[in-house]
Amino acid sequence: MAALTLEHLSVGYTHNRHNVPIMGVINAELAGGELVALIGANGAGKSTLLRTLSGFMPPLGGSITYPDGKPGIRTASELSTQLSVVLTGNGNIHGLTVREVVALGRTPYTGFLGRRRRHDDDIVERAMEQVNISHLAHRRIDALSDGERQKAMIAKALTQETPVMILDEPTAFLDFGSRVELFRLLQKSAHHDGKAVLVSTHDIELALQLADKLWLIHQRCLYSGSVDELVDNGIFLKFIEADGIHYNIAEKKIEISSL
Repeated sequence: MAALTLEHLSVGYTHNRHNVPIMGVINAELAGGELVALIGANGAGKSTLLRTLSGFMPPLGGSITYPDGKPGIRTASELSTQLSVVLTGNGNIHGLTVREVVALGRTPYTGFLGRRRRHDDDIVERAMEQVNISHLAHRRIDALSDGERQKAMIAKALTQETPVMILDEPTAFLDFGSRVELFRLLQKSAHHDGKAVLVSTHDIELALQLADKLWLIHQRCLYSGSVDELVDNGIFLKFIEADGIHYNIAEKKIEISSL
């Protein structure tokens, strides 16, 4: 069952009262239990698409149907129970402990005063355990490494208990080991918890190995499917292959020739 349905969706910006779409009309579905990697060249529109799905930008046209089945524009409060968003870095969060940051994910359910119940605290502790940062609970978020901070933000997203998670290049600036760990964590959230996870990334090799499906933006169009499907229809090869870059179909890996 689809957690997000995009129908005739147009994304972009408005300039001098005129809509300026950055890619063609999008029709796609994001299903629960799937890790979907959004890939494409710089400037292809990945962040714009994610910001539109997350409610930070209005769509230029078409519709987005969220997990509750209701199409149309949502308030931030309404969206906070439908999807959680993880951006690169720690945003404007400063001076809080890791536990306090993770607990912010319960805000949609605790009201204006933020009074948490035992149930909320249990969810916070469980989220920190899931991402293996319980030992950092009393550390200040500012004092963490990039990888640790990203884990804290993912734990915060988990505490929201939303059916959809959207992440915009969460592995940027991380070392290889941390990138692998984060991708495996996202895969676990999808497969074990049934979440629909959409992550934009330039780590194409990791996406090929760990994602269930790709959303590939190429020449202003979004193509959706498994790696094999996108290879069979030729779209992935058009996207990835260039001088010195080749995709080995038999071994399912990208090969780079030396100069």
